[in-house]
Amino acid sequence: MATVLSETGTHAVEARDGLWVTAADAERLTGWSLKPEGMCRDALCVPLPPKALQHSRVDLAAFWAKLGNPLVHDHAREVWSLAAGADERNAALEGLEAPDFTLPDLAGAPHTLSQLRGKKVFLATWASW
Repeated sequence: MATVLSETGTHAVEARDGLWVTAADAERLTGWSLKPEGMCRDALCVPLPPKALQHSRVDLAAFWAKLGNPLVHDHAREVWSLAAGADERNAALEGLEAPDFTLPDLAGAPHTLSQLRGKKVFLATWASW
């Protein structure tokens, strides 16, 4: 058994020789389903390398790497993390807005973020922990 952390949650799956999982588990973990043309999500299909499909099992690590998405695992290969790729993360961030707040500048004059909408703003944060 392996534990896989992905955007769909934390899942326990039967994995062999790394992250070889059933097609059903691959879909549950990633949202990509196995079809004759490869792994597909919506209208997008990515062909699988011949060595990444054996006996209805998918080498999910090889597929995830082919997408260019980050993948890490512990030394024993019992815990895996499948992260979204940079393009997907950037697309998700494009529509987000920072919450409105007011802070003083060095002279003590207050500035509210919403007053700067439409202008380029650089926000730098810092935490002591």
